[in-house]
Amino acid sequence: MNSLVLLIISIAVLVGGYILYGGWLCKQWGVGESKEETPAHTMEDGVDYVPAKAPVLMGHHFSSIAGAGPITGPINAALFGWLPVTLWILVGGIFFGGVHDFGALFASLRHKGQSVGEIISANMGRRAKRLFLTFAYLTLILVVAAFASIVATTFGVKLDDTGMVDYAASASNASVAMVSLLFIAIAIVFGFCVYRRNAPMSVASVVGVLAIILIMAIGMNFHPIYLTTGQWMIIVGIYIAIASVTPVWILLQPRDYLSSFLLYAMLIIAVVGVVGAHPALEPDLFPAFAGFAVTNESTGVTSYLFPVLFTTVACGAISGFHSLVSSGTTSKQLDKETDAKPIAYGGMLLECVLAVLTLCAIGYARKIGTTAGATDIFAGGIAGMVAAIPGLKGTQNVLYTLLVLTYSAFCLTSLDTATRLARFMFQEFWLEPGQTVKDVDSGLKKTLVNPYVATIITVILGIALGMTGYAKIWGLFGAANQLLAGLGLLAVATWLGNIGRNNKMFLFPMAFMMVVTICSLILTVKDQLGLISAGGADWGPYAQVFFAVLLIVLAVVLVIEGIQTLTGKNTKNA
Repeated sequence: MNSLVLLIISIAVLVGGYILYGGWLCKQWGVGESKEETPAHTMEDGVDYVPAKAPVLMGHHFSSIAGAGPITGPINAALFGWLPVTLWILVGGIFFGGVHDFGALFASLRHKGQSVGEIISANMGRRAKRLFLTFAYLTLILVVAAFASIVATTFGVKLDDTGMVDYAASASNASVAMVSLLFIAIAIVFGFCVYRRNAPMSVASVVGVLAIILIMAIGMNFHPIYLTTGQWMIIVGIYIAIASVTPVWILLQPRDYLSSFLLYAMLIIAVVGVVGAHPALEPDLFPAFAGFAVTNESTGVTSYLFPVLFTTVACGAISGFHSLVSSGTTSKQLDKETDAKPIAYGGMLLECVLAVLTLCAIGYARKIGTTAGATDIFAGGIAGMVAAIPGLKGTQNVLYTLLVLTYSAFCLTSLDTATRLARFMFQEFWLEPGQTVKDVDSGLKKTLVNPYVATIITVILGIALGMTGYAKIWGLFGAANQLLAGLGLLAVATWLGNIGRNNKMFLFPMAFMMVVTICSLILTVKDQLGLISAGGADWGPYAQVFFAVLLIVLAVVLVIEGIQTLTGKNTKNA
């Protein structure tokens, strides 16, 4: 298969899905029929609820849901071959992920811009809400720990054999750190100019893009900050604590909007590489289908297409984290209800395009022997394809650096979005059905729903886990994330059923993701018990078994309550 043919077919299918299926969903749900203003207007508070222009919000939403997911997912799932991964990206994106993201955003708009937890509370009861929020919060703590560690490692210095800083080897990390710090600075300036000085968006965007180019040039040539990974973990913790409570117009909206240009640039560069080089996906290097069970020759571990494919690709097809973004931050900034389709459904399908481009990069990276890690495979594959185009041979190193910087930028974007979302989850846990933070005026509950208290607790837990071994339980994240997706689909389905709207498009995706999750968790328990029985296991396998069993019980309980709601038998447990 030629990579260009694969890309063209995939884009055609996704565009068709957006126009036809996306349009049908709008009619079924009544998107745009309400004459009421969105929560961004009716509940505007200048901090979390702030109306954003569609391009700005698209930048935030796309940057937040993308992160590293649509790159690392397909790379990890590529062991099964490019065909099953591609089919899941296309089918999953249109009929699973797009429905999930769009539905979560739309439902949140009709629930005062509150999260999936509040949607569950209003339609399934307080007990179901608290179960969901506890699970979602713990999952987000794991995300904060992982991404903080990734960012700190990307920024941190490398040491030589004597324990001293290896400045030559650490230069690229210091460069990425410098660009990231400068990026935050220009985002703040951008937000001030647009929201407080009413600068035209077109002019501000052009100046912002030029500023990005400038800071990249500065960062590549001037990077005097050389700190250890541990020091960067503390700095990142302070940053996300501030970012979580800072009004969205100051940092979140402008930074994510400007970050989106990096992602768009990455997409354009990747498309240019595929179009210009159009390499074939060689069967001996990247087969169409490698089998339902594939054994890693170096580790001896056998992976099964079901359920591994569906928990690994994640962000490229469907991801539970997306529903938290849609209902956590995006819904609080949506200017018009009709913006929901292009931002949520369109954003998901654009992420599918990035996942397909990643498959093309994998094929070329294997051809040139660039297989050191996810970042190296993607950046090396894309840069290699562009450099293979006549006249562009000398661009490889520059493009590689640009792509690595972009990858790092999105890890940081997802990190502080996850922190803000976790803060929302923590606050909402203590609220009664229909209650908002403003309604709590006294007692311990008022302290617990305070945004600063919720943020401090979240950051301490996340950074502490990141510094003490989150990797020991990271193996659970794939299943936990897809359980979130299944529960997000369940929540929107129950709400639509309660208001008399068509919810059948949610039922099969919900059931499928629940089965995938439970099967994956059962395999995790089996594998970890095997490690424990072999002797010498540390706390990691024990923790994975405990949380895997807990997640299975949670899934079963919430599915039962969801079925009761869908069949009209739920009395909404108090």
